[in-house]
Amino acid sequence: MKMRTARRQDLGLTKAEYAILKRLSTPNKIQDFVSALRANFEHKGDTCLSVREVLRRHHAHCIEGAMLAACALWIHGEPPLLLDLRAVHDFDHVIALFRRHGCWGAISKTNHAQLRYRNPVYRTLRELAMSYFHEYTNKKGRLTLRSYSRAFDLRKVNPKLWVTNGSNCWDLPEMLDEIQHYPLVSKKQVHLLSRRDAMERKVGKLLEHPAPRRK
Repeated sequence: MKMRTARRQDLGLTKAEYAILKRLSTPNKIQDFVSALRANFEHKGDTCLSVREVLRRHHAHCIEGAMLAACALWIHGEPPLLLDLRAVHDFDHVIALFRRHGCWGAISKTNHAQLRYRNPVYRTLRELAMSYFHEYTNKKGRLTLRSYSRAFDLRKVNPKLWVTNGSNCWDLPEMLDEIQHYPLVSKKQVHLLSRRDAMERKVGKLLEHPAPRRK
C-alpha cells in the first residue's frame, strides 16, 4: 500500500533534515529552495546524490533536485512523481510533477534560463513535455527533445535507494530509463526542425550559478 504522506521515520531522515523539507509546503517554495542550490558541475565525476546528500552538500543537478522536490511533495501528502525528458545528442532532463485543479505543473533544477519551473496549467503530461520542446537545445542550437516518460511514482522505490543512500543512487536513473516513453515528434517532423537563432543561443548561455574555475 502506498503511503499518502511520508513521515520522517518512513524516509529515514534526521529531525534536522526533515524540518528543512517540512518548511517547503508549496511547489513554489520547493522550487525556490531547489533553484537556490548551487549547480552540481560533477567536476570529480558523475554523481547521483540522494536527498540527504543534496541537503548536506547544498548542490544538485536535475535528477538530484527532482528527487528532493518529490520528497518534499510527499512529506506534504502529494505523490512523489518524476518525469523523464529524453533527448538526442544532448542530456536527458528529469522534473518533479505536481497537480492543481486537474492540471500538471513541474519543479525543475537547471542552471540555464530554459527548462525551468512550469505552472500547473497543462492538461496532460504531453502538453507539459511540449512546453519544454523549443527551449530544449544543445550547444549547436539544435532542438533535441524527442520523448517523455509516463509519471514515475517514487513510492514504488525503497527510500533507502534515493532518500538516504549517500551519493550512490544510480538505480533510480536506470529505472527511469526503462519505463515507457512516448514520442513528441515524428521522423518527418524532425527533418523540419530549424536551429535556434543567434539571439536565442545568446540567451541560452546565461547561467544562474557560474561554473567554478578548475584548479
